[in-house]
Amino acid sequence: MRCFIGVDLGSTTTKAVVLDENLDVLGRGITNSRSNYDTACRVARYEALIATRFTLVRRGLAALPDLSAEIDTFLADLDRSFRLEQFLDQLADLSETCRAHTRAERFRDTGGAMREAIEAVFVRLRAEAPALFAPGARRKSDFFRDIAGSRFMAVAQEVAREAALSYDPLLNVYDKAIIEVENRPPHEEMRDGFLRALARIHADADSLSQVVHTALDIPLEDTAQVGTGYGRVTLPFPKEKIRSEILCHGLGAHMMYPDTRTVLDIGGQDTKAIQVDAAGIVENFQMNDRCAAGCGRYLGYIADEMNMGLHELGPLAMKATRTVRINSTCTVFAGAELRDRLALGEKREDIMAGLHRAIILRAMSIISRSGGVRDQFTFTGGVAKNEAAVKELRQLIAENYGAVEININPDSIYTGALGAAAFARRAAG
Repeated sequence: MRCFIGVDLGSTTTKAVVLDENLDVLGRGITNSRSNYDTACRVARYEALIATRFTLVRRGLAALPDLSAEIDTFLADLDRSFRLEQFLDQLADLSETCRAHTRAERFRDTGGAMREAIEAVFVRLRAEAPALFAPGARRKSDFFRDIAGSRFMAVAQEVAREAALSYDPLLNVYDKAIIEVENRPPHEEMRDGFLRALARIHADADSLSQVVHTALDIPLEDTAQVGTGYGRVTLPFPKEKIRSEILCHGLGAHMMYPDTRTVLDIGGQDTKAIQVDAAGIVENFQMNDRCAAGCGRYLGYIADEMNMGLHELGPLAMKATRTVRINSTCTVFAGAELRDRLALGEKREDIMAGLHRAIILRAMSIISRSGGVRDQFTFTGGVAKNEAAVKELRQLIAENYGAVEININPDSIYTGALGAAAFARRAAG
């Protein structure tokens, strides 16, 4: 099967999309961007190919008679089981890497006790891992570093206390080890993980097992790849296989919504307003200049200042009873203004509402310079998942442009990678 892959290397996350000959999406993958961009690219691509295998399994199951009621349940079980296998594999790598660091000279006198403590930590982490991927389990993140890090810190504190050891050296070993593990590309054959996952849930279901084996046997030909994104110049692609973010987001939005004429993308480092024609070709665009004010990185900085998770900002802003005016979306001055507002007695949720409005007002200015809003309007990028930002956007567009159809796709974060994959398909002929 010929496959066409697009990779969007953003400042915060790296995304990949796999298309087939007919421009149908086979799989999507995402990972957090790293200093090692080559690895980030490979991990996102690997995740997209995993999703592609799941798509092929679904197609195979759909061809079986009288199984329609079981397909979703089976795939959900298989996905959780596969993710558990992935997690356990990386956990084993992290465990061994931590132990290796305890052999350093500075641990000459305490290395043995440290290794025993680390082994005790990972025994507990392995024991609790199945619960993290059980039906109905909720995780704040699906990235290994986030899941493993939060649990390591909690468990290591308990183990250090029980063993009368200092917690700080354990944390120091973890910090060094996680960087190495995170920057190692997947080393396991995908097929092995699928088969182990299958054995966990349906060892006796011959018909379902056969479909999985058949899907794994389908060869995936990497026919063409195109890269884009904030860090595209660092991608391990030839120059002729690199496309600008503007072109890829314009085409990607068109593929999601063919009647799109205006696209707004708010990413980690920049905001882009794009005007496209009926074929998804860019006619005009504008971007923020000089800095990342009002973008995802700015929201991340605010979250750090508030000691909150980035995903918590939108829900907090939705609780506001009034909107506090924010004078600057500059990251340099954000912390000082935030602290001033809090010192004046303003409520956190009202400040957050004002902050989201300021971000969207800045985006509206960029849209205006690009030619304004034309029907239909598509909002993409990571900030499109922020409900408070979406609320402000809808309100400001209605106030300035009247009734406009606004598209926000659940997979909008993949828009750039989708456009890149489409360019790969075109280049292949």
